[in-house]
Amino acid sequence: MLLDTSGLLCYHHSGEPQHSDAVAFFDATPAKLTHSYVLAEFVALAHARGLPRQAALTFAADLLDHPDVEVIWVDENLHRSALALLQARLDKTYSLCDAVSFVLMRQEGITDALTTDRHFEQEGFVRLLKP
Repeated sequence: MLLDTSGLLCYHHSGEPQHSDAVAFFDATPAKLTHSYVLAEFVALAHARGLPRQAALTFAADLLDHPDVEVIWVDENLHRSALALLQARLDKTYSLCDAVSFVLMRQEGITDALTTDRHFEQEGFVRLLKP
């Protein structure tokens, strides 16, 4: 399962409507993958939502050491692949972070994403958190 920014926010913040679903999916799925752009975006989103900064930073740092979470560090090749995907999907409003996720999911054979983002469904993946 890929951990996306919105899914991590739902998991982290009990005030999110899909919090209990996010916790259930997170706990039930042994193999979890995310990447450095998601972690960067998570910190920014938590700040924008007015969540306590220290708690968000601690959560993001703890994910790096979580035994069931693999964090991929975005390198130049992955970044360029994501940009190429964006160029091929000019009709979509995907973010660069989304595109990195899509490239990684295809590389790793992952179909499910802990996310509320409909872009994952547009790209053919399963969005686990729906309104």
